[in-house]
Amino acid sequence: MNNDHVKAREDLTAALRWAAHLGLHEGVCNHFSIEVAPDRFLINPQGLHWSEVRTGDMLLINGQGEVLEGRHPLEPTAFFIHSWIHRLQPHARVILHTHMPHATAITGVQGGRLAWCHQNALRFWGRVAYDDTYGGVVLDEAEGRRVAQGLDGHDVLFMASHGVTVVGPNMAWAFDDLYYLERACQHQVLATQLAAGRPLRAIPPEVCRSTAQQAQGERQQSELFFASIKRLLDRDQPDWRQPH
Repeated sequence: MNNDHVKAREDLTAALRWAAHLGLHEGVCNHFSIEVAPDRFLINPQGLHWSEVRTGDMLLINGQGEVLEGRHPLEPTAFFIHSWIHRLQPHARVILHTHMPHATAITGVQGGRLAWCHQNALRFWGRVAYDDTYGGVVLDEAEGRRVAQGLDGHDVLFMASHGVTVVGPNMAWAFDDLYYLERACQHQVLATQLAAGRPLRAIPPEVCRSTAQQAQGERQQSELFFASIKRLLDRDQPDWRQPH
């Protein structure tokens, strides 16, 4: 196994473990993937809790859903969502799909949108797409393709009555976005409750735009955050790097 594949397995496993630590998972459902070569990507297997996965549990699959490496089964919805996004959205080397609580709550609101009322939300200015049609569990090629097309070059997709998908060029950037997306949605939900019918604070578009540019220019923070996650896992969950 080459060094790039080893790092990809470690990145994927670390992201899954830390997402579970933060409560961003849902049972043994939801799925993360990372592309390692054309028509080849690593993805978490069906049936394992994110807090127990190790590097050796990750599946290497192709765009036809064939498991090329790995001893566990592949979850069907994971294949239909991830295979089509990897195929149709070339900027999405990493795909993180979750039903994390506050972001998912917004997808359950008619016309639910991320509000540009807080600094954590502003990092996503111009980067968010919305799929306002709930088509049921993604268990066929047509629905997988429809969802993938909805991303339309953006980095975040709010999926009506379902959850969210975050994509990025590498795991550190994508996971940082996933974390801050949930925080932004949490702040929005809390602010809405505190507002008691009053409008949320409105930030001028030009400030939203410049703040988003500032956040995108500070991606060293994303790298440092993800490196700290691996250090904490090495300290507290040292089995995560084990191949089996």
